Amino acid sequence: MLNRRGLLAASGAGALAGAAGTAGAFLLGQGEPASTAAPKAAEPQVVPFHGPHQAGIATPVQDRLHFAAFDVAVSTREELTALLVSWTRAAELMTAGRASSPDDSGEALDLPASRLTLTVGFGTTLFDRAGEDRFGLASLRPPALADLPAFEGEKLDPARGGGDIAVQACADDPQVAVHAIRTLARIGLGRVSVRWSQLGFGKTASTTPAQLTPRNLMGFKDGTDNVSGDDLATLDQHVWVGRGDGPAWMSGGSYLVARRIRMHLEAWDQVSQEDQEATIGRTKVEGAPLGGRGERDPFVPATLPADSHVRLAHPSANGGVRILRRGYSFVDGSDSQGRIDAGLFFLAYQRDPRRQFVPLQRRLAADDRLSTYIRHVGSGLWACPPGVSPGGHWGESLLG
Repeated sequence: MLNRRGLLAASGAGALAGAAGTAGAFLLGQGEPASTAAPKAAEPQVVPFHGPHQAGIATPVQDRLHFAAFDVAVSTREELTALLVSWTRAAELMTAGRASSPDDSGEALDLPASRLTLTVGFGTTLFDRAGEDRFGLASLRPPALADLPAFEGEKLDPARGGGDIAVQACADDPQVAVHAIRTLARIGLGRVSVRWSQLGFGKTASTTPAQLTPRNLMGFKDGTDNVSGDDLATLDQHVWVGRGDGPAWMSGGSYLVARRIRMHLEAWDQVSQEDQEATIGRTKVEGAPLGGRGERDPFVPATLPADSHVRLAHPSANGGVRILRRGYSFVDGSDSQGRIDAGLFFLAYQRDPRRQFVPLQRRLAADDRLSTYIRHVGSGLWACPPGVSPGGHWGESLLG
């Protein structure tokens, strides 16, 4: 099996051989210590595709995102299964740093795996679309996959929400992530269509607390108290669906809420740093809770303004509820009034959105001072099944 670089090299060698035959008748791993020996190629960084949970959830957050929601055009369960099998085979190759097929589109052939992960989720409309049970799955729809309610202040664009199947591609190289979504769309031509998509950069949350906490476009550190990817007990309690939580096919999976959150950066930039810090509840430079000195100083709610974002969102204010965040910044040019179209593409994984995201977002929408400077304009909810075993495929626990 050829890797991406090997496939391109092989195609080049074949062309040279053809030229000789006609007698006139054409390639982020970790570096190695310096030495006198000839330099070796860097080893690609590969995140294992197979496992009990899908990669891309508790995986250390990569630098780039390409997220796409697809609508399914096929009409039978067998056709849907065939699509997911073909997607899985391609994903196994791409996440290992290999070409997806002999006729791969080619833009990532000379790039390493770049910690690419591909995570799949199933939307409400895959189970029931306007009363139509296309694939015989309606009875298997989990109760937790309930349509999100309307929240105060949101202004959702129907063109930026929903979708039968969501695919989250994360990588440390933007071209690798884009290539992955492009490949799945190409494989699915005639069987699926892209409903909407979003590119993201500059991760705004971390699942590895030992690393530097990233900043969002408002200039504040984001994700200080996020769930850690190696905190297995917390993941089991708040992120992974447990046995008895609903249909057996979702055991070991998780529920993904995606929200496109527009930031009114022009207005934010006119506010003093003191007011910004009171709005967030942390200092801008150090990221410390107000009243503290360091980013990870103990959190004391009483020292923060009652309407500050951190105080309202903290587990201590929400009955201990936690979610795992994997957000990314986005900048999509400017709108018709010349204002930058930028913000946060919020991705949150949890065990049950009805008990986690929904009450948390209701509280924030009603009382958060930050709501003055942001607006939720896109939304989606998907059930992400458990991981894939070798030889298996995405959704096997659901479709068989």
